[in-house]
Amino acid sequence: MAGAANSPRQRMINLMYLVFIAMMALNMGKEVLSAFGLMNEKLQAANERYVSTNEAVFAELEKKEQEKPEEYAEALKKARQVRDMSNEYYSYLSTLKEEVMKQAGSTEAERKDYQIMDKSDMLDEKFFKTDGLKPAGQEFLDKIKNYRNQLVSLLDAKDEALKSVIEERFSTGVNDKVKDREGNSVGWVQYNYEGFPYIAAVTKFSQLQSDIRQTEQDFYKAMLGEKMKEELSMKHYTTLLEQSRGAYYPNQEFDGAIVLGRKDNSTKPKKVQLTIDGRPIPESQVEVVEGKVKLKVNTGNVGDHKIEGKLIYEQNGEETPVDVSQSFTTIPRPNEAVISADKMNVVYRGVVNPMTISMPGVPDNQVNASAPGLSRKSGPNYIMKPNAGSAEVTIVVTGTFDGQKFSSSKKFRVKDIPKPEGAILRTTGAVKLAKANILAGELSVAFNDFDFDLTTKVNSFRILVPGQPSVVVQGSRVSASGAAAAAVNRAKKGDIIQISEIRYSVSGYSGTPKPATPISIEVL
Repeated sequence: MAGAANSPRQRMINLMYLVFIAMMALNMGKEVLSAFGLMNEKLQAANERYVSTNEAVFAELEKKEQEKPEEYAEALKKARQVRDMSNEYYSYLSTLKEEVMKQAGSTEAERKDYQIMDKSDMLDEKFFKTDGLKPAGQEFLDKIKNYRNQLVSLLDAKDEALKSVIEERFSTGVNDKVKDREGNSVGWVQYNYEGFPYIAAVTKFSQLQSDIRQTEQDFYKAMLGEKMKEELSMKHYTTLLEQSRGAYYPNQEFDGAIVLGRKDNSTKPKKVQLTIDGRPIPESQVEVVEGKVKLKVNTGNVGDHKIEGKLIYEQNGEETPVDVSQSFTTIPRPNEAVISADKMNVVYRGVVNPMTISMPGVPDNQVNASAPGLSRKSGPNYIMKPNAGSAEVTIVVTGTFDGQKFSSSKKFRVKDIPKPEGAILRTTGAVKLAKANILAGELSVAFNDFDFDLTTKVNSFRILVPGQPSVVVQGSRVSASGAAAAAVNRAKKGDIIQISEIRYSVSGYSGTPKPATPISIEVL
């Protein structure tokens, strides 16, 4: 009968179906937990790769700041703030992850048994109370909001796109609340973390860490890219006065040239509007050659002379004026010594600086120069090796002409040799190499844009392969260390190998060399 009670056999069948359904749900839950665990592993590996990439971009910013501090100082200052904030927030999340992972056990095997990480009590107890958040939960919410707001505050109006990305990545909803599937308004922290299995919470923490590193990289690239874009703009060009000598005798022809700071041969002014001491310079005394505005004007009387006006350039179909304000001095014969460094306008500690010292109209054998560390080679050729610790040095020159003595002096700044870049196969910065080339390639250091020819030798370095302990190598090749070579051979395609702490020596240099910048190598 239809209304009759089920037989014992039927009740047993029904019970078996219930057990089967429960087992299916249990198995599905375990598969989901394993999937979260694998996702967490991938996120952690990606976060490690981010570190190397971010360091390379940051190093490029530091390099630009050293080359052009007036243009990149502010950008580097902001980048350092972002790095410090990011590391602090990243470390906080790492601490939370470790607290949760302790619930799984202390051994590696226990921590990788993701199917047992199905509880949520520890994090629920730490973050939540009946009517809201505990202090730890509120701290978690405040951390992500403060990080987001501090990053946004460092950006300018032109960075609206990056602002939007940051606000979306670290969004906590409207007034820290979101809508659940039923349309109810719930707290953002509760929605994302309350009642979630341990491994799910850990994975979400790792995702936040990944967002931190990605945002850090986006910020560095934005700072670098924006400054390079500004650097190429005509409004940032300046003018320089290029001349064959430092001073001129009365009524000589002044053969100087007004040039753009970058000396771009392809850049020529549409109009030239210049004056000398307030008098217009005629077109016959102006010649535009190789991006330079060459002047051929009379130097006039003894004293200072001012060249002013505008160079009009065409940019994007519009006329862009570049202001000119330069000066030169006409001196009697003779007056001052002409002292010039053969390779630069400063002298460097610990190395031999070649110099040429002369006095116009005075024979070389009647010119004497003196300064600490200065010695004469022959004629007007001198060498200087500044004393350690000196910030500047004064060269005093005395010349005898027609029985009269003339004295002059000039100060030079004393600087350390610059910080070099680490290089492998003579390539600096971030490079892509096959394992064989990494093993065979010799490390070196490059003093780019430094006019002195320095002989260097790499003595040791540290190599870090993702997922493996770092190795200190004695010598200049990775193959010099069996442990380092083995680590490289175990590297995977796409891994970023970091070479840092490059120790080197400079032949004939008596000072302490500055550390070389690291090398980032992507495995092909």
